[in-house]
Amino acid sequence: MADSLPLPSVERPFGIHLWPLFSKAFEYVAGYPAEEFDFVVGKTPMSTLRDTSIFVAIYYLIIFGGRELMRTREPFKLKTLFLIHNFVLTAVSAVLLALFIEQLLPTIVRRGTLFAVCDADGGWTQPLVVLYYLTYLTKYLELLDTVFLFLKKKPLTFLHCYHHGATAVLCYTQLIGSTSVQWVPITLNLFVHVVMYWYYFQSARGVRIWWKEWVTRLQIIQFVIDLGFVYFASYTYFTYNYWPWMPNWGNCAGKEFAAYSGIIVLSSYLVLFISFYFATYANKGKKSSAQKSTRQASKASASASGVSAQGEGYAATNGSSTRSRKAKN
Repeated sequence: MADSLPLPSVERPFGIHLWPLFSKAFEYVAGYPAEEFDFVVGKTPMSTLRDTSIFVAIYYLIIFGGRELMRTREPFKLKTLFLIHNFVLTAVSAVLLALFIEQLLPTIVRRGTLFAVCDADGGWTQPLVVLYYLTYLTKYLELLDTVFLFLKKKPLTFLHCYHHGATAVLCYTQLIGSTSVQWVPITLNLFVHVVMYWYYFQSARGVRIWWKEWVTRLQIIQFVIDLGFVYFASYTYFTYNYWPWMPNWGNCAGKEFAAYSGIIVLSSYLVLFISFYFATYANKGKKSSAQKSTRQASKASASASGVSAQGEGYAATNGSSTRSRKAKN
């Protein structure tokens, strides 16, 4: 009986083997099993720079044009659609994350993190390519976040608009650049998105969430870890190929343009999210403290004014009584 239970293992971290179930679902949609998927630039949908650029350009045209159209209109409610959108992205992110864990855990345990990060047989296997591609496609679904914002007449910040468009481009560059290290930013991003979209889903339901600030903190932690791995993979790649006299850990799978784009985009994310955090939460705390101090000072001033008024009244009364006694004498 105990032997038949789906107990977790290195090969099956969740007790059951997820990939066969996923492959059947993939075949139901695509018409062929996931094992037969092959990413081919120019043949696979959304696999060219032209496709990606056009889609991102349309995204910016829609959100900024839509914002202008909404200036004189009442905001849409869209609660049901917003709930569905966030629940779907929570579920999709969770499923993809689970599939990544199932694929990566055996490699990391048996061959080590360095092998998984830098060797093509570790981080660029056929199942991982399928998951990389599907994750890349979800970045276009996530662009609907901004559509909801302008339809509800919420402000469009530079961070939000830049981050959504740049992430789609970043995923594209890593996919065509065949980088093995990309599973690190992707899995961390999926984890953060499970938390983030679940927060949005619950907030839309009217549930009060106390850990809102932790969503941004998790994003910052994510980018710090991302950059640690990306900088390491890029360093060992360039030193091995161009400056072999420098300490290195051998070659690292991937193309150079993918390394540059990863470094630039992820570094910009870290700077922008840290700036956003301090502007939103740190300054908010300072403002709250300042407002509290102002309220306390106002109370103290009011109290002091009351005491002063009482003292003046007492002095006036006492003076009047003294003059009255002198007059009687």
